[in-house]
Amino acid sequence: MSKQKKFGLVFEEHLPECTPLYDVKIKKGSKVSLKAGKVDDIYIVRSIDGETATCEHRQDHNIEEFKMDDLVAVAEFGEPIYPYLKPVDSVCNAPDSDLWHTLIEADNYHALQLLEYLYAEKVDCIYIDPPYNTGARDWKYNNDYVDSSDQYRHSKWLSFMEKRLKLAKKLLNPENSVLIVTIDEKEYAH
Repeated sequence: MSKQKKFGLVFEEHLPECTPLYDVKIKKGSKVSLKAGKVDDIYIVRSIDGETATCEHRQDHNIEEFKMDDLVAVAEFGEPIYPYLKPVDSVCNAPDSDLWHTLIEADNYHALQLLEYLYAEKVDCIYIDPPYNTGARDWKYNNDYVDSSDQYRHSKWLSFMEKRLKLAKKLLNPENSVLIVTIDEKEYAH
């Protein structure tokens, strides 16, 4: 039996991640997914005619047409992307204080990666809210990171988290800092 099945916590390195790039213009040859679908369900844009894109599904090669407004450009893990911070609002501090704070709403991997250039070992607090991997569909973001029938779902989730935690550690002040990660009973033991 021990030769047929792995026991205990099985951890393997996985790279299944994709991220939507909402500000990237879609053109012929772009990798895209449906805004309302799974980000890793990828199509390749074969042609664009006005507000309609003809796309080929990457796995089954079916050709489909979509409205351009329904599509979002996609980058897969490991592909170079150039994240940037775009201010959307500001909060004023007390007039006699030189303290400042920044709230970044982003895929946490890319936000942490971007901040590493300027703020290595200078951050006092990081709060991240990764997918709980519950499969719930009533969330604003993808909470179904790995299919619940996948026997490596916890391993894939750990690989997903490892990349983010290693980046966060590089940012945190080694003398006095805190990392806050929200999580529930589906993954906290792993």
